[in-house]
Amino acid sequence: MGLFAEIVVKLFNLVSPRQCVMCGCRLAAGENVICTACNFDLPRTGYSANPYDNEMARLFWWRIHIERAAALFFYRAHSDSSKIIYSLKYLGHPEVGEQMGRMVAEEFMPDGFFNGIDAILPIPLARKRQLSRGYNQSMEIARGVSEITHLPVIKNAVKRKSFSASQTHLNRWQRNDNVKDVFILKNNKPLEGKHILIIDDVVTTGATIISCANELNKGGAEKFSVLSLGFTK
Repeated sequence: MGLFAEIVVKLFNLVSPRQCVMCGCRLAAGENVICTACNFDLPRTGYSANPYDNEMARLFWWRIHIERAAALFFYRAHSDSSKIIYSLKYLGHPEVGEQMGRMVAEEFMPDGFFNGIDAILPIPLARKRQLSRGYNQSMEIARGVSEITHLPVIKNAVKRKSFSASQTHLNRWQRNDNVKDVFILKNNKPLEGKHILIIDDVVTTGATIISCANELNKGGAEKFSVLSLGFTK
């Protein structure tokens, strides 16, 4: 960032101070999205230290060619940490996704989580949903991860055919049916023989990721890893 840009940012922050999305306190210089205290209290999963065998990875065993899986924190509705996801998805703050993407990448890199991965693919949104929201939250997370890891982001290999009902209040079996066959392969060239990192905001049953991975597999993708901000136990 150039000197002029830094001055503009500092002036803007004086007029409209940035706030922690978890506690609402003013962010200090060098803090992004969440303050240091909330960052310390974030209920981290620690899964990146053992990404081959953890509760999240087991959701995908025998269902897709899974390599490793990890989420940054445990997600619980109406908790302080859930405000990160709520701000990203429903309050029009795509920058939260990118900044949290950088954060999770920086934390996972020392564990070798990204070793051997060829490219990143964010879970696509249906066109109607993306138009109403203005962005795809998974793409914003992927941008941040890519900035740190320098892995390319695949944008047009698979498409979500239509908007399915919200997964929020569905059980495991309803979630599977809700996203079955909602993805369609558009371009297999970026996938052939590749190890693809699929990114989503929150993983609960893994149904959406499994549906997407099965379609990517038709395009020649050989194996998958999964990364998300939140994981619902």
